[in-house]
Amino acid sequence: MDYWSPSLDMDEEFEKLAIRMNPPRVTIDNTSNRKATLIKVDSANKHGSLLEVVQVLTDLNLTISRAYISSDGGWFMDVFHVIDQKGNKLPNGELTQHIEQTLGSRVCSLWSLRRSVGVQAAAEHTTIELTGRDRPGLLSEVFAVLVDLKCNVGAAEVWTHNSRMASVVYITDEATGSPIDDPDRLSKIKQLLRYVLKGNRDKRCANTAVSAGATHTERRLHQMMYADRDYEWYDTDGASMSPGQKPLVTVENCADKCYTVVSLRCRDRTKLLFDVVCTLTDMQYVVFHATVVAEGPEAYQEFYIRHLDGCPISSEAERQRVIHCLEAAIQRRTSE
Repeated sequence: MDYWSPSLDMDEEFEKLAIRMNPPRVTIDNTSNRKATLIKVDSANKHGSLLEVVQVLTDLNLTISRAYISSDGGWFMDVFHVIDQKGNKLPNGELTQHIEQTLGSRVCSLWSLRRSVGVQAAAEHTTIELTGRDRPGLLSEVFAVLVDLKCNVGAAEVWTHNSRMASVVYITDEATGSPIDDPDRLSKIKQLLRYVLKGNRDKRCANTAVSAGATHTERRLHQMMYADRDYEWYDTDGASMSPGQKPLVTVENCADKCYTVVSLRCRDRTKLLFDVVCTLTDMQYVVFHATVVAEGPEAYQEFYIRHLDGCPISSEAERQRVIHCLEAAIQRRTSE
């Protein structure tokens, strides 16, 4: 039975009114700084807004050398210093216009998402999600099974960390080139792939899942490895990063401001800010203020966060979990 809640409709109408009265404003400034292009984003705030902005800039292969973020009082004001892959400012023209339009529409889309269940856009492929213990030759075995099952592999991405593996594989039917939607066939694919993932060594569970909707691959890989608890240390091979390579993450409460302060320092690399913000967002934390500096070989990031319910971190166990999850998020991408 479907239930209609007038409060949900009222909330949606209020959110639509708020975004109509205060639409996102994106400003690109190429004159204030001689080394970087400044991208300023002002909008009514919603959980996930910061991640959407960082994701757009990251997907455009832009490097964020500095960032200043503030989202108190239901409004967020972010300033990003960005350069291209060659270390230059962005040229005025099509790229800057594309950034303005994309950022504005992506922030708006967060407010316009309906509270729907089970509605997905049509896709050109079927997505297979795999998690399990990593071992030599695993992907070759996975692809061999898919070929035997008359599946074309269009693309795949895999991350490994702490002896665990997560992969997103995009497949179509070999004969038609269309997505595979037959439930019996999908069930067989999942079952056989689960056998391959488990092997004879996986003491933890191996998982397979099928999706027909679009997803952001790298964000999904973070979510999959987090759900698989790769941040727990169970690497039986004993491999570890040297002290100079391991990220330094601290989590402390700021009692007078009722925030938890998360600071991290590590070797800089591409997509570092995306990985950190993605993890904090998926762990249900809200970033109220942040400073990011990455203008040399080392990056420094500081975040003032609270739970979605407005409370700071309240236990030592939770503090340690945040530290380990952020360390894992930073280290996962090295497998690329």
